[in-house]
Parts: sequence; structure tokens; C-alpha cells
Amino acid sequence: MDLLGFLKEKNDFVSGQEIADAMGISRNAVWKQIERLRREGAEVEAVTGRGYRLKDFEDAFGEKTIRMNLDTKWLGKELLFFDSIDSTNDELKRRAEKGAPEGLVAVADIQTKGKGRRGRGWETPAGENIAMSYLLRPDFAPETAPMMTLVMAMAAAKGIREVSGLEAGIKWPNDIVINGKKLVGILTEMISEPDYIHEVVIGTGINVNNKSFPEEISKTATSMYLEGGRIYSRAKTVAYITGAFERYYETFCETKDMSRLRDDYDRICVNNEAEVRILDPKGEYKAKAHGINDRGELIVTRRDGSTEEIYAGEVSVRGIYGYV
Repeated sequence: MDLLGFLKEKNDFVSGQEIADAMGISRNAVWKQIERLRREGAEVEAVTGRGYRLKDFEDAFGEKTIRMNLDTKWLGKELLFFDSIDSTNDELKRRAEKGAPEGLVAVADIQTKGKGRRGRGWETPAGENIAMSYLLRPDFAPETAPMMTLVMAMAAAKGIREVSGLEAGIKWPNDIVINGKKLVGILTEMISEPDYIHEVVIGTGINVNNKSFPEEISKTATSMYLEGGRIYSRAKTVAYITGAFERYYETFCETKDMSRLRDDYDRICVNNEAEVRILDPKGEYKAKAHGINDRGELIVTRRDGSTEEIYAGEVSVRGIYGYV
């Protein structure tokens, strides 16, 4: 058992010597681990003559706290945690070039050069959000890979619901929204040849404990804190989303399409059976959405009664009166 688990189990003051004896380490090593827990966000109380007590670990965020909550078979068994990094996606791509294994997960408190779709930035300030990425080496054709982004969206929505109880939904294809505002961004990057995938890196940015946003995005962005009114555990959020992704991804790999997942996807898709605006380079038009097909394309009916299947790489979808 690690120190965090030990203190959590004791739920009272424990002397430094008792900790050292129980864990088989020196008193100096105990002090160093206490300081590490504090840097990760755990509130550890120290009282002379009584020892240490864990007061609050709800937003303790680091490798140990993520592992305490992680229940997976292979995804995240090798886990990298960074206090600060340029980009978790870029870090996994660098490690993939050196032969890093499938299932490697990178998580960061601060991400300085994160990016979203179409080159947009994604800010990850200290102590508030989650930046994380998964390294995958799927055994299917490159044209199948874009659907993995929808699988990631399902996992993100499910994990957030489990941690917070908030009604997180998916705005097709992969934005996670609550009350019409964006909570999560997902970026999938692939290194491949025409008929072979070397690796896929899926990056996810999650607004967890932001209390405010810059004015230019405040009307379209939100956080778990703003929607739920309290601080949420980032470690649990990472762990629950990762567990959900592993299960959904294994189902996806059995069929190599969304056929066994589309009903679950449609249930939490905010566009399903809604009036939408299709922003097509050939011209904008209004239609009614009817969920996704087995390829993850959005099925829509135009006002003239004709039906189309919309591919995410070609168009964007908005609500009739706004973002959702």
C-alpha cells in the first residue's frame, strides 16, 4: 500500500515512525512522500507529538491518486504523470517513436501547448483541469480510426456522469456538453501508411474545477464545478473515463464499427432527433438529426424529405439557435 492509501485507511493521526515501520522506509522518506502528496493536492495535517493525518484528498491529483481509482486490464497500467508538459499528445507520439507500448497513458496538471480540432488551442491551467492522452496500436484499416473519437466521447460522458452525477451529453461527433456549453474537447491523431496504422493517440481535455472562463468563450464553455457547484476529483475523473474507454474500445474492436455502440451513443447524443444547422462548405442548410449509423456518421433529414449521412471531417453541426 502506498502512503495515500495508508493514511486514508487509518483516518486519524499516525506517527511518522509508525508510517516508516509499516511501509519499510526511513523517517526522511516519509517526510518526502508527505511533501509529494501535498504537491499533488492532498491536505495532510501535521501535529507535533501526534503525527500526520489526511484531511482532504478530493482533488489530490497525481499518479498515485489516479492509480487508486483505476480499474482497467491494460489501459493505463503504464501511466505517466506530469506537473507540466507541452502536450500529452505530443509526448505520447515522441514515446511511440521509441517503441512505447499500447495502453500507455499520459496525464498532466498543466499543458502549455494543447490543441483542439483544426489547430485551435486548448488551455490547461494549474490545479483546475485534466489533460490526458492514450496510445493505441489498433489492428484495423486507417479509415476506421476516426470512429475512435466517438468511442472516446462516449467514455468521457460516462466517466463524468459517474463522478459527478451531471447530465453530460455528446454534441456530435465528439464534444461533451452540459446545458448547451462545452465541457470536453477530444483530438485524435494517427500515424499510418495507406493500409496500416502505426499508432493512434487520443487526447482529451476536460474542464473540471474552473470557476470562470475568459469573456470570449464564457458563453460556450463550462466546467464540472460551474455546473455542479462543487470541487470534483480529477483523479477519479481520469480513472473512470479510462475504465469506460477500455470497455467501449474492446467492444468497438470486435466489430470495427459503431454497430454495437450506436444505441448507447444515441441515448446521450444531444443532437439526436433535434433540429440542427449543417455547416457544409457547399452551403449551410437546416435538417433534423436521427442519431448515427454504423460508421459514426450523423443521419439527417432535409426539409425536402431527403436523407443524408454526414461525415464529421467534412462539415460541422450546430443547433438552430446556437452552439447546441
